[in-house]
Amino acid sequence: MAISMAMIFLVQSLLGLLSLVFLLRFFMQICRAPFHDSFCHAVTRLSDFAVLPMRRVIPAIYRWDTSSLMLALICEYLIQVLVRMLNDFPLWVAGAHIWWVFLGLSAVALIKLSIDIFLYAVILQALLSWFNPLMAHHPVLNAFTHAILSKLRQLVPQPNGVDLTPILVVIIAQLLKILLIGPLNTALLMAL
Repeated sequence: MAISMAMIFLVQSLLGLLSLVFLLRFFMQICRAPFHDSFCHAVTRLSDFAVLPMRRVIPAIYRWDTSSLMLALICEYLIQVLVRMLNDFPLWVAGAHIWWVFLGLSAVALIKLSIDIFLYAVILQALLSWFNPLMAHHPVLNAFTHAILSKLRQLVPQPNGVDLTPILVVIIAQLLKILLIGPLNTALLMAL
């Protein structure tokens, strides 16, 4: 039992981090993050081993790096399958529908991870703006958060110059996770 739990931890940690790297690369291209930045360069270097060969098979659609997105989905799918296997789930007798359920669970996990990426980018940018607004990674965080925050800044008043939009983003993100991600995940788990 302890070995199984350790293996589940390793699978979730390693494949989860890999999925995060692939999803970050996907969003960096959509948000037009500056790839000369050290953070973007690290993400690119960490994901090149799989993204470059995958691009030969799955081409980009418009400016969407579909190979990075597909690799993130594959990582999440492997997490779903391997965790169930390590928990002694009867995969081979569960029926063919189970593989579609795993695909749905993987897509929901990617949506949740996407919300988390933007949520933490907004929180990090807000915190760092208090201490050092001219930090080195500011252009990357700005690329991730500009589209979200600029729209909300038009709607939310700024009393005495205090920007309340990061608080609103946190509330919206948590509501999305509670009202959208939670029920979707539960419905898919019920289909297992």
